[in-house]
Amino acid sequence: MRITALYTHPVKGAHRLEHESVPVDPWGLAGDRRWMLVDDDGVGITQRDDPRLARLAVRERAGGLTLSAPGLPDLDVDEPVDGPEELVRVFRSHDKAPARIAESRWVTAYLERPARLAWQADPAGRQVRGPARPGDPVNLADGYPVLLANTASLDAVNDWLAEAGEEAVPMTRFRPNLVVDGAPAWAEDTWLGRRLRIGDVSFRAATACARCVVTTIDQETGERTGRPLKTLGRHRRYDEGLLFAINLLPDPPFGVVRLGDPVVLGLS
Repeated sequence: MRITALYTHPVKGAHRLEHESVPVDPWGLAGDRRWMLVDDDGVGITQRDDPRLARLAVRERAGGLTLSAPGLPDLDVDEPVDGPEELVRVFRSHDKAPARIAESRWVTAYLERPARLAWQADPAGRQVRGPARPGDPVNLADGYPVLLANTASLDAVNDWLAEAGEEAVPMTRFRPNLVVDGAPAWAEDTWLGRRLRIGDVSFRAATACARCVVTTIDQETGERTGRPLKTLGRHRRYDEGLLFAINLLPDPPFGVVRLGDPVVLGLS
């Protein structure tokens, strides 16, 4: 088994970045989901609320980002190390976490609703909700630092879609960080509670990932479709939800993951 794709999403809900190698931090892949658009109440705005986020492109640079979106000039944003402090929530039901506000006019213009761009200045200030060790930190992801998906499982989903007369979907619909090849379909179900060694980094396989309506959004155009959520509902419905991919927690010593890294399954 080997890693065949590496993705980060610097702004939660926005377009992905592809990498050949990425350092691993305690709270996730370096730079992943450290920024988030929030509403007036400090609650995250995601593709669930506005699929146009899929067309919000991001370029990383030292100490900040450049944002690009249809109909607007590019915006260069520095990490607001001295910006206004605010407690934000990824979802309204989540605990508050510290952040700093970077910008509001540009993102409000793009989404045509009040919005602000928040930066997670202290990624250790948000803790994992769910099976984890006390104090395990997480970026501004829905729940866990790293998401791993299996290409063979996607092939199985696309086979089911073909049987239903529907078009195949790419892996990007599921917004993973790590993509593994060389494992049988749904082998990742059996990895939960065990360790994965990817290159020189160890991860704990924590939970399966319950999927939402974001999987129905084309990540290039922002358009909604019925795929693949209905198909997951027919074939992958469990008590936890409609499952695809697994959530990982990185363990020290933290290193770098690279394309082509071997994936080795260990004990719990």
